[in-house]
Amino acid sequence: MQRYDAWHPLAALLDRALILISGGASRMALSTFAIRVLGAGLAYLSQILLARWMGAHEYGIYSVAWTVIIVLGVFACIGFSSSPNRFIPQYDKTGDLPRLRGFLLTSRLSALVAATVLAGFGMLGVWLLRQTIEPFYVWPLIIILTALPLFALGGVQDGIARSYDWPSLAMLPTYIWRPLVIIGLVLGLILSGEPATAMTAAAAAVIATWLVAIYQVIALKRRLANKVQPGPRKIELSGWLAISLPMLMVEGFLQLITSADVIMVSFWHSPEEVAVYFAASKTLALVHFVYFAVRAASAHRFSGFVHSNDQTGLENYVRQATIWTFWPSLTAGIGLLLVAPLLLSLFGAGFGAGYPLIAVLLVGVLARSSVGPIDALLTMSGHQKSCALIYSATFAANVLLNLLLIPKFGLMGAAIATSASIIFEATCLSITAHRKLQIRTFILFSKADNKGSTR
Repeated sequence: MQRYDAWHPLAALLDRALILISGGASRMALSTFAIRVLGAGLAYLSQILLARWMGAHEYGIYSVAWTVIIVLGVFACIGFSSSPNRFIPQYDKTGDLPRLRGFLLTSRLSALVAATVLAGFGMLGVWLLRQTIEPFYVWPLIIILTALPLFALGGVQDGIARSYDWPSLAMLPTYIWRPLVIIGLVLGLILSGEPATAMTAAAAAVIATWLVAIYQVIALKRRLANKVQPGPRKIELSGWLAISLPMLMVEGFLQLITSADVIMVSFWHSPEEVAVYFAASKTLALVHFVYFAVRAASAHRFSGFVHSNDQTGLENYVRQATIWTFWPSLTAGIGLLLVAPLLLSLFGAGFGAGYPLIAVLLVGVLARSSVGPIDALLTMSGHQKSCALIYSATFAANVLLNLLLIPKFGLMGAAIATSASIIFEATCLSITAHRKLQIRTFILFSKADNKGSTR
């Protein structure tokens, strides 16, 4: 019987309610989806409040700094934010407790060390390049880089919690507690008479990241104590890295494709224009969260079907995951186009200029959702290198298109570049899944189109 932390009643109540509602097989998908819905709304509200409190200029600076942390945070995990979904189900099925204990410890320590080193080099790089970087970006970047070690640790812990079907522990700290703490800290500064600036918001983000990650360390330790009995550890770091690093490339390039446009817009445009673009992308995230929620819930299930040699189950689950991704995304996208002008107006004057950007970016989001969480399928079935190659090519195309289109078409050029690169990504991933696994993932193909595999 799973023990819940008495001092965390909300997490226990959420998980138990979801068990009763959905049953064990689909609990993770439904709970992840529910938390991501709530988290998307909260994240959006937090961005509106920050934009209102800080003004477009300071908000644009903070947006760039936080985007940098999100991108670096993925790479700092060195793949251990994804590989728990591969290794933990495998070791559980085989009863290999020594390797399981070793992986649970080594994955977190490795990410913490890698992120600390990366943060140090990042701060040094920003300081050495301070003469070429716009001066208003320098200190917010340096400050927010101190969040990187615990940001990366949290990413690995999210992956471990998802692998054990603990959705509240995997999602609540990142998507609920952290934005709430950031909002609370910034509001506290304002009420105390301090101005809300990019630097104060960056400091609030650092404190929130550290507090939430430390809480997650304690909660995860308590839950793992009931799952994994103490004993000897077997550490195979080189073998784990051989699998995790290609996953890192998948995760890293996926995040770069999603975030590079915000950073590249800042090369040619003012913080105020960056703020408009960031607000548009955050508004679109109300749709994009569907893809990421289903992806997070599906990865370890793909791994389970693969290691059980259950081809029929895998094909059925792939089809289900695609349906859960596309149709809610399409419905949310249509609804978003209707209410986006109102939502953008909440950020402040001038943010309505982001509406055409949302329409263009939505095309890419729907293209990605039309093939479901196919990158997770390829990664969990041993084709992570093919997936990483596709994402690297997509990122290269994205950067090239941004370089060509932003100077000529401005913010709209960035939106076109991002959508075009995502369409390229979805097409390549779908073709690869069919070639490698004999599974069709495109939403318009019927279930009958999925034939046997020669995995």
